[in-house]
This record gives sequence, C-alpha cells and structure tokens, in this order.
Amino acid sequence: MEEETSSGSYGVAAGELRQFIERFERLEAEKKDIADAQKEVMAEAKGRGYDTKVLRKVIALRKRDANDIAEEEAVLDMYKAALGMS
Repeated sequence: MEEETSSGSYGVAAGELRQFIERFERLEAEKKDIADAQKEVMAEAKGRGYDTKVLRKVIALRKRDANDIAEEEAVLDMYKAALGMS
C-alpha cells in the first residue's frame, strides 16, 4: 500500500522523469547507430586505400578555425627548426 501512495503522490514527477530517461535512452541508441555508420564509412575509405588516421586528422582540422590552425603550424615549424627537423 505504501508503494501506491508513493507513486500516487509522485505520479506526475515520475511520469516526467520516465520521459526524460526514455528520451535519453533513445538518443543513446541514435548515437550508437551514428557511431556504427561512421565506422562503416571509415572501413569503406580504408578499403579504397585511404589512411583513416589522416582522414580523422583532416576531419578534426575542418572543425577548427583557420587562424588557430595556422598559429599551431607556425609554432610546430619553429619547434621543428629548433630541433633541426626541418
């Protein structure tokens, strides 16, 4: 009987909580589906001879600001020159 009272007094909150949890679970499932599709794309690219490690770097670079990339590359070049790697 105590459970009925608890669920009755918290019925609206419990229903809302359940909705949040179910929405989150659906998003988790979608995220897994997307990750699986991304793996398939990379496997296909690898099968066609592309270096997937480099592809991932290019994808990461495309997300960044061009000025940030240029600054990082300039510092990298300076460090390489200091170490005689240029």
